[in-house]
Amino acid sequence: MRIARSLTLLAVMATSASARAQDGSSVTAGSADASVTQVPAAPAPAASSDLPFLGVMTDVGIPDGLQGSIVLRPAKALRASVGGGYNMISKGVRVGLSLLPFGRGPSGTVEAGRYFAGDANAAVAQISGANVQGSVFSPLLQRVGYDYVNAHLGLDFGYKRATFYIHGGMSYVRGTIPKQSIADTFNNQPSINGETASGTQITVKSDATVTYIGPSAKIGLIVYLW
Repeated sequence: MRIARSLTLLAVMATSASARAQDGSSVTAGSADASVTQVPAAPAPAASSDLPFLGVMTDVGIPDGLQGSIVLRPAKALRASVGGGYNMISKGVRVGLSLLPFGRGPSGTVEAGRYFAGDANAAVAQISGANVQGSVFSPLLQRVGYDYVNAHLGLDFGYKRATFYIHGGMSYVRGTIPKQSIADTFNNQPSINGETASGTQITVKSDATVTYIGPSAKIGLIVYLW
């Protein structure tokens, strides 16, 4: 009987120890699981989308002439420029703003510029191959300058570090011919058989304004530096 009681007591003790061990392992496992779920996942590094902000631009066209500008790009779809140019007659300035909905491809550009008055006789002679000095047109060409506004649509190829573009549309050009140049042109004394004859004198009271509204275009290149 004593042996039977001893065996029974040992069996009960073993069963209790096994149950306690199983409860401890489950609690430990649960704690481990809880600690794993509380660890935050490391955020993935964000891909850099920054584009160069500052660049230089050059283009050639009509009525812009040859231009060189500084370009600022505050956003992927927006571009601003300011610079100066030369049109074979005089120097000028120009500012512009371009909108690119996709950062490249189709674009819309508005620009305003001015070329200061200069002597156009040499440029006309170079283009036409004729000697305009002393001709009836010479006084009219002595002070040629104009203001202009461009409204262009175009295509821009590339946008990260370099952009080549072709723009075209309409321009409004407004120039002024000084009244003295007009008077000098029409008050020249005519010559008959080598002798000076009396001509009609014309009095000009104000400068003459010449305007042009019509097609225009240009091609250009932008290189972004920083």
